[in-house]
Amino acid sequence: MRIRSRRTTTAAFVAVAAMTMAGCSSSGGRPADEGADGAAAGVADTPRMEIAMITHAAPGDTFWDIVRSGAEDAAAKDNVELNFQGAPEAGDQVNLVQSAIDSGVDGIAVTLAKADALNPVVQRAVDAGIPVVAFNGGFEEWQDSGAVGYFGQDEELAGEAAGTRLTEEGAQHELCVIQEQGHVGLEARCRGVDNTFNGTSEVLYVTGTDMPSVQQAITSKLQQSPSIDRVVTLGAPFAMTAVQSVDAAGSDAQVVTFDTNSELIGAIQDGDVQWAIDQQPYLQGYLAVDSLWLYNTNGNTIGGGQATLTGPSFIDSTNVDRVAEFAAGGTR
Repeated sequence: MRIRSRRTTTAAFVAVAAMTMAGCSSSGGRPADEGADGAAAGVADTPRMEIAMITHAAPGDTFWDIVRSGAEDAAAKDNVELNFQGAPEAGDQVNLVQSAIDSGVDGIAVTLAKADALNPVVQRAVDAGIPVVAFNGGFEEWQDSGAVGYFGQDEELAGEAAGTRLTEEGAQHELCVIQEQGHVGLEARCRGVDNTFNGTSEVLYVTGTDMPSVQQAITSKLQQSPSIDRVVTLGAPFAMTAVQSVDAAGSDAQVVTFDTNSELIGAIQDGDVQWAIDQQPYLQGYLAVDSLWLYNTNGNTIGGGQATLTGPSFIDSTNVDRVAEFAAGGTR
């Protein structure tokens, strides 16, 4: 079993005081109570600023709803106008960052799932005097981009945690399903699983934007390789599809996954999915926005030059009921 060395990361994150959430940003937000003078309670009195949040979200991926919820809550507290956009193709994401630069925003939060394509435009933002933070994707690459911080998980470390747990559970043959070939974070997850799993590891590439084809591909693989006893998916919607594939193939394989949504939480409660690795997407969205506000208003940076880790943690039968309480509110 090989564990790679890695630079020190910041495991602790900012403790944010509980505040009554204020009026909406341009992307929404949770309404706040108003004080006797009519002003919204709990809103920063700093000058209004505009922050662009640009992700690689694919249409219909509910993971990003949780990220957005955290970002909107921070924007509401910080008196920020939030412009939340997503584009799964790297070229489109580059264009969105460039548009944010051209419009003169006060800060940019961006995912670097395809860092090679994004880093040059991020550097252009930095050169234009716009602070940038990275989150969710680009753990290994964010420092090269000129970003002042990173919020997310070490994806290979998360994969290693999953591989170790599979070994401890006695699994013999795992199938890691990657829904977007070339996505550095997804590749790192499966690589991490292989690093620490003592059984046989395989990778299956699928087209994540075509869920019927995903189900067919997993079903076919399970029929071809009946020794597969674990299907590892890298997103909640794919876990739910994998459950259907296991049934269709007549397989005894169990499904485990990275990332969650409310449906996935219910599947863990029902025993259809055994466990999930949670990277706390609400926290990623919240800290990305809040850190830019802190940087602009007080010159603060978070993490001491290292990534601020929001995961991994496991959700399973021992703690899923508590997590479900928060999932009902759209924050887990």
